[in-house]
Amino acid sequence: MNDAPVATLKMVTLDCGDPGASATFWSALLGWTVVHAEKDYAMLQGPSSALGFGRVENYQRPGWPNTQGSKQFHFDLAVDDLDAATEAAVHLGAIVPDEQPGETWRVLLDPAGHPFCLTNAANWG
Repeated sequence: MNDAPVATLKMVTLDCGDPGASATFWSALLGWTVVHAEKDYAMLQGPSSALGFGRVENYQRPGWPNTQGSKQFHFDLAVDDLDAATEAAVHLGAIVPDEQPGETWRVLLDPAGHPFCLTNAANWG
């Protein structure tokens, strides 16, 4: 059997109610370029992959904490300074929920309600 990967992940697309707002937030947070923007879809290009945002009618925000299984994934983002990165993300529109499960990372919600974690880059080895 060949051990070569079957596929390479090049893009993740998130459901949302407002692709433009999601693209603006994530572009500012990650420093990625918005390469496509229209009413129903927007896309960012990063160094090796892309992040898309698709508008869904009657979009329902994921839950945090995840009591009903609505949070099906989250991003873990490495940062140099957890407090400074949290402050910057909040300035861009992120929300810090009351429920915080650990001391070495911080859970935030993007403007569409998708949870993501900021973690100290030194912890990644």
